[in-house]
Amino acid sequence: MFEAVEELIGEHADLEKQLADPSVHADQANARKLNKRYAELTPIVATYRSWKQTGDDIGTARELAADDPEFAAEVKELEEQREELTEKLRLLLVPRDPSDDKDVLLEIKAGAGGDESALFAGDLLRMYLRYAERIGWKTEIIDSTESELGGYKDVQVAVKTKGNATPEPGNGVWARMKYEGGVHRVQRVPSTESQGRIHTSAAGVLVTPEAEEVDVEIHANDLRIDVYRSSGPGGQSVNTTDSAVRITHVPTGVVASCQNEKSQLQNKEQAMRILRSRLLAAAQEEAESKAADARRSQVRTVDRSEKIRTYNFPENRISDHRVGFKAYNLDQVLDGDLDAVIQACVDADSAAKLAAAQ
Repeated sequence: MFEAVEELIGEHADLEKQLADPSVHADQANARKLNKRYAELTPIVATYRSWKQTGDDIGTARELAADDPEFAAEVKELEEQREELTEKLRLLLVPRDPSDDKDVLLEIKAGAGGDESALFAGDLLRMYLRYAERIGWKTEIIDSTESELGGYKDVQVAVKTKGNATPEPGNGVWARMKYEGGVHRVQRVPSTESQGRIHTSAAGVLVTPEAEEVDVEIHANDLRIDVYRSSGPGGQSVNTTDSAVRITHVPTGVVASCQNEKSQLQNKEQAMRILRSRLLAAAQEEAESKAADARRSQVRTVDRSEKIRTYNFPENRISDHRVGFKAYNLDQVLDGDLDAVIQACVDADSAAKLAAAQ
């Protein structure tokens, strides 16, 4: 069992030698790549060594138990530990999403429900900002269109790890946030409702791994760049110059825009950032589709019938319909306590991958 790990142990040892060589760090890009792979392999190697050691300990304990029955209890305890390590090692050996350690661009769009949907989009934004704060991630609102009642028609946020350190496997921003993509439905009495009736509305969340320039090749001739005057709620002009930028990638039709920054150059840089991530996501989806191993789909249209999660205010209940998760702490979840909800999705995804690999 786990014969393939021996090869990974050799690779891990080789990486350790390379990273100990000061000359390797002269090439920062290569050093980051080596560090990333080393971080991926370290928990596998450590778990495998514990698994092997526990197997040896079981053999010793059994020999001792033959002469002293008191060691029988230790055998049982060690066997339980080995079972746990076996399951952990199986999960660690499941192929990982290559984007797991990437930062993400998160977009929240109001959908069915009018003003109430925009207010809910604002609630989702606050939830994600609070969650990022709890984890220790950095956030940056790239672009937003506010509604007249204070919510958001559309808002785009960058979420990233602090510093340049490679996150532990499974703890990267994309590794956790990728499960948030889809339609989120809310059931509550809107502030605009005078009869006290419960309304249902929805907002859409799109999550894409943030692409670096080396991830996506974009030719200037393939871009159409339009500039226009930015506007605020109700269409009121908030800028007297054409500083807002819309960039269209002509070959694919992918569009990205930004109007939040004061200068046209800054808006162009932010729009390009969004465009790169959208093109990377599209390329990954196409590649995975061809390999018949498409990643978990994200609902791109804000249709209440395609919901992934429901936020029920009267019952203080949150339900994730993909994995059957349900809890009655909605107030805490909206304050950023998302760990249990996301972990349920992570566990279900890992179980599915493990089953497929067997």
